[in-house]
Amino acid sequence: MSTIANSSAKISIREIIFQVLIYLLVFIFYSFDKYSPNIEPFEFAFFCNYTIATLIISYLLLPHFYYPKKYIPFFIGVVLIIAAVICVEEMVLEPIYFPNDRGKHFPGIIFTLVQIMPMLTILLSFKFAWDALYKQRELDELKAAAQESELQFLKSQVNPHFLFNNLNNLYAYAIEQSPKTPEIILELSAVLRYMLYECRAAYVPLSKEIEQLENFTRLSQLQIEERGEVRFQKTGSTNGFQIAPLILIVFIENAFKHSQSSLSDKILIDIEVEIHDSGSLAFRCVNNYQAQSNQDNLSHGIGLENVRKRLELIYPGQYDLQIKEIDDWYEVNLSIQLNKSS
Repeated sequence: MSTIANSSAKISIREIIFQVLIYLLVFIFYSFDKYSPNIEPFEFAFFCNYTIATLIISYLLLPHFYYPKKYIPFFIGVVLIIAAVICVEEMVLEPIYFPNDRGKHFPGIIFTLVQIMPMLTILLSFKFAWDALYKQRELDELKAAAQESELQFLKSQVNPHFLFNNLNNLYAYAIEQSPKTPEIILELSAVLRYMLYECRAAYVPLSKEIEQLENFTRLSQLQIEERGEVRFQKTGSTNGFQIAPLILIVFIENAFKHSQSSLSDKILIDIEVEIHDSGSLAFRCVNNYQAQSNQDNLSHGIGLENVRKRLELIYPGQYDLQIKEIDDWYEVNLSIQLNKSS
């Protein structure tokens, strides 16, 4: 609430315009009389009395006492201001404008409060409404900033995770002096170039992301050599669609990692990407693996938890992720409603 207090101390031009228009509108309704369309001087004087009291509460008591949760001083201040309004009205304004009737006697505190409180309440309610809108806008901005920071952090985790796994494999090939080492280095360089320089934006062209998936698949396929079969199939047009980068790659990396670690041969990995004209993307990745007693549940790796969080932040209510482990098969099905290119 301290933010509202600070914002109230620095009144914006928009707030001044808003308050002036509201006060004018309320004054028109307050002074309107179909039998006497002219504005009487006493109506202006009484309304000014209410206006001054409201402004003091709005821009002095609210930011300095109510929003900082100093309720007792705030309540005392409001009571004193209301008492001042009554005194000015009964002892100054009524004797001036109504010397022969209303100015001769005091009708009582209850009757007077019934007369003035509705107007004060109406005028104060607009100040509360303005502050509430300001606070909500501020919260939305903070939420967006926090979400962006979390997304950047989650995205940054992908690169080290990917690099760590592939450097280990590259080291093994270098030790064996495999002739495939230079080719692996080139493929790895292309993949890293995309990760570091081409996917900094929140969304990338779908065609670029799928090209990256194909490059990564070829890179990983080099590492399994002749120990199995890898199939990558894409159907549908990618034109006009965007996708958040580095989401699908996590599932492919997971498939290669667990197949290689548990199987010496007969590795089978099947990857399918289907794009519908409606903008829906269907991704399917299936791989076989050998269940091991010391192997963690495949559905709860660091990379998968990362991608779950990113999906929830970027595509809330617009994705469906299903992960199944049946016998020696691991299957991922993900559908996403894509964004159209701007």
